[in-house]
Parts: sequence; C-alpha cells; structure tokens
Amino acid sequence: MFKTDVVIIGGGLAGLVSALELAKAGHAVVLVERKSYPFHKVCGEYVSNEVKPYIQALGVNLESLGAATINHFQVSAPSGRSLCAPLDLGGFGISRYTLDHELYQLGKAAGVEFLLNQEVDSVLFNDSLFTVSVSDRLTGTSQILTSRLVIGAFGKRSKLDKTLDRSFLRQPAPASRSSYIGVKYHIKCDFPTDLIALHNFTDGYCGMSAIEDGNYCLCYLTTRSNLRLFGNIPDMERAVLYKNPHLKIVFENADFLYDKPEVINEISFASKQSVENHMLMVGDSAGLITPLCGNGMAMAIHGAKLASNLSAAFLSGQLNRSDMEQRYQRDWSKLFAQRLWVGRTVQQLFGTDWLSELAVRTLSAFKPALRGIMRQTHGAII
Repeated sequence: MFKTDVVIIGGGLAGLVSALELAKAGHAVVLVERKSYPFHKVCGEYVSNEVKPYIQALGVNLESLGAATINHFQVSAPSGRSLCAPLDLGGFGISRYTLDHELYQLGKAAGVEFLLNQEVDSVLFNDSLFTVSVSDRLTGTSQILTSRLVIGAFGKRSKLDKTLDRSFLRQPAPASRSSYIGVKYHIKCDFPTDLIALHNFTDGYCGMSAIEDGNYCLCYLTTRSNLRLFGNIPDMERAVLYKNPHLKIVFENADFLYDKPEVINEISFASKQSVENHMLMVGDSAGLITPLCGNGMAMAIHGAKLASNLSAAFLSGQLNRSDMEQRYQRDWSKLFAQRLWVGRTVQQLFGTDWLSELAVRTLSAFKPALRGIMRQTHGAII
C-alpha cells in the first residue's frame, strides 16, 4: 500500500496543472494516467488568453513551443454564409500533444510521481482517507494507494463515472442530441494563422485554428446518429460536412497528418457535480463547455488553479474538509456555471440547418450580440 498526500486521476490539462501546483507547494502528489506522454487528445486546441499569464508563470514558454496567436473569429452556417468578428481577449493555439507533454516535464521536475499506462478502478472514502485501487493496463498488476485528498481529472466521460454512479449519467438527453462523438485531425492547409473558425453542418459543427509548427487543428462534434446513418467517418464527412462549402474546401485540399483521426464517443453536456464522494472534480470531469464556445482548455486550467489552491490550504491545515468542499463548489459555480449555461443555450441555435442560418443572419445584423456571447463564455485574466 502506497501512501501520499494527493492522488490525481487523469493527466490532461486540469490534472497536470493541479499536480504541478500542489507539488510546488511541497505536497506529495501521485498522478495516474491511462496513457504515456506525449499523446493526442480530442480537443479544439484553442486557449483563451485569460490563462496565458498563469500558464507562463507555471514555467510554460509558449513562444518557444511555437504557439499561434489568434485574435479573430469566424462562424458559418451550413450553406456557407459566414460572419467574422475580432476576439476582444484573443487566445493562442497549441496542441495538447505539445502542451500536456511540457506540463508533464515540469511536473516531473517538481517532484510529481506519475503512474503512466495505469487506470483507477475504484475510489473509496472512509475515516478521512481515500483508498484508490489502480491497475496496470500493460501487465494487469494492481496496487492500492491511500491519500488525504483525491482530485478527479479524468475527462469528458470515463468508466469511473459509472463506478461512482454520477448523477449526470442518469439525466435524459433530447432524442436528437442523445449521444455525441468528437473527431480531431491535425492538418496543413492555406488558412489564416490568426483566425479560429467554427463551421456548422447538419447536427454538428467543426472548429479550426492554427497550432504550432505551421499546422492546424480541425476538430468537430456530431451525433452518433449521423455516423450510424453513413456507416463510417469518411463517408459521413463527404455526405454531411462537405455540404458546408468552407469544410468541403478544407477536406479536399488540406494535407491530413494522421492516418486516421482521434475519436471520442458518448460525450455529454449534462450538468455535473464539482464534488463527488469528497473528490474535487476539475476540467471536463466537473463540467464540459460546448466546443461551440471554444474555451474548454482555459476553463480546465482555471479550474485546476482554484482546486489546487484550496487543496493546498486543506493539506496545510488552513481549511477543514467541509470548508474546502463548500468553498470549491461555491467558487467553481461562480466562475463557470453561467459560462456553461450560455454554452448549452447557444448550442441550441446551431446544429440544425435553418436555426444555424437564422443565428448567423441575426448575429451578422447585431454584431454586439455576438461579442456579448463571446464575453459570456470567457473569463477574466488570471
């Protein structure tokens, strides 16, 4: 049995930032991750500048990593009708492959112990201690960790959600939007480096923006029913995504850098609890903003900063567990609840052809409304 101060489940942005912060504060941290760095993740790979000073203060040199500067936004309806607007706050583009690996290296240097290619099977809380069962995905061996604190950073959907019997899994979804899939490519193409574009198509939307090395991230969300109708991803793309002329041009002319895309299934935008069984949930484990609003990476980083600060106060005796959990729930809601609600509400304006057309026409006529939506889904600089 291995004892530590904190076990972090999941090594995406939220988990890595939490681990790095807590290790720098002098606490013993174990992070459990299913894969080995570096690896790709389904993600839009645009980061709002609200977290840029903070991520740089952690030791990430965005310039040396080649992050792209992004300060304009484009949205198109399925017909191709589009509008453009400046991004008041702006952001940067960088792949998860690069950014997560950099944070992993910083975490190792700070003393984080990484258990890679391993998976958490169960988490039990009793008498102020957590017992975490971990299995090695390569060898099948298992071990038990005990800790004073567990942070859940295991992403959009995990089998651990089912083990914990999380309530969001039991929430019914509208029939037309019951199950989403996410698909991501890295491509090379002729496209402005300072622009993030969101192109709508029937039952979905596709984001596109520059990342490092002159490459671009192309990531889209659609329903599983779209995929079932056409049988496979390439046929679905030709039948559905190509109807938007912007996407047709990209798919027919870009150089695709993967043999096949990264894919994630059964994405849920249902409301989640930020504390489950005394675990602090961060990133997509706490709540997923729609890709339409393009700010999930910044929210993961921002939320991890909040969780790690309160966790450090708990571990050093400045807060008891109850106060830590209550403050985290309150502060998390204050930071993100409205942003998630706006994202889910705006999502309803897109995905069907006629509503997407109407939304683009309306926002073209009332540009302040578009900028207001963008402000509502972005936070203050931290």
